Amino acid sequence: MKKYLVEFIGTFFLVFTVGMAVRSGAALAPLAIGSALMVMVYAGGHISGGHYNPAVTLAVWLRGKCETKDVIPYWAAQLAAGLVAALLVTYLCGGRPENPAVHSLRYSVVVEFLFTFALAWVVLNAATAKGTAGNSFYGLAIGFTVLTGAVAVGGVSGGAFNPAVGFGVYLMGLERLAQFGVYVVADLLGGAAAALAFKFANEESA
Repeated sequence: MKKYLVEFIGTFFLVFTVGMAVRSGAALAPLAIGSALMVMVYAGGHISGGHYNPAVTLAVWLRGKCETKDVIPYWAAQLAAGLVAALLVTYLCGGRPENPAVHSLRYSVVVEFLFTFALAWVVLNAATAKGTAGNSFYGLAIGFTVLTGAVAVGGVSGGAFNPAVGFGVYLMGLERLAQFGVYVVADLLGGAAAALAFKFANEESA
């Protein structure tokens, strides 16, 4: 239960930061979002692994560092956190925006897959590989991967790289239902592909 609570708290603050930064039009939104993930990974990584992302949980499970019995509860905690964060952002901002963002679904699939792959790849190599065991940079590496993706392709797809974030921004009215579908399918595929690539490149860590 402690692990699931940590996943809820970390995911909540990530999604809440995304929503408030986007709704306020903050110029430093990508930095705030990447930093939120970074500090929450450092805060909870020693308890739950600090996934805060169903695609990362999938990747870590496929890599063999997450027990099967934890996958669904992790996903449930992460999505519940997205829901609660969305409700709070909507309340604080006086309701949902009139029109959600419009992104090319085709281009979104490509960039969401790529940067979710990058995020899961960094998580697996920085936080689960034998060669980087005990390091102190894993949270920074993970947070800055999201920052990089948000700056590089946020304008293309919204830059979720995380189905729980996608769920939250959809509920906030920031994205369309079809875009949420992209966040689920492309991001889970990106996480799975990263796990396969990791296992191929790090045979001694499998």
